[in-house]
Amino acid sequence: MADTTAEKASGSIGKLRIRVRAYEHKILDNSVKQIMDTAMRFDANVVGPIPLPTEIKKYTVNRSTFVHKDAREQFEMRTHKRVIDILNPGPKVVEALTNLSLPSGVNIDVKMMG
Repeated sequence: MADTTAEKASGSIGKLRIRVRAYEHKILDNSVKQIMDTAMRFDANVVGPIPLPTEIKKYTVNRSTFVHKDAREQFEMRTHKRVIDILNPGPKVVEALTNLSLPSGVNIDVKMMG
């Protein structure tokens, strides 16, 4: 118990888990590269990026109204996901990552783990 309180008092975090999601994989890969470069600049231990399964949502719509049940269109939305773990990040790394500007359409979830 004393070790965890000492860590919290000094301000060090055990691990930073960053989940990045986007509809376009090229924009996602560029954003992940930007995050990795920022973390490497401050000599942080980086694990990843780890690709997660692509989430596919399919929608089926009738082409015409009321009749012609066989005429349908199908649409799908693909959500590409990556996970990056930064081990023992310093305060400078956390500050640099919060000030990072990423393109629109990229969703980031940052979780601090003990």
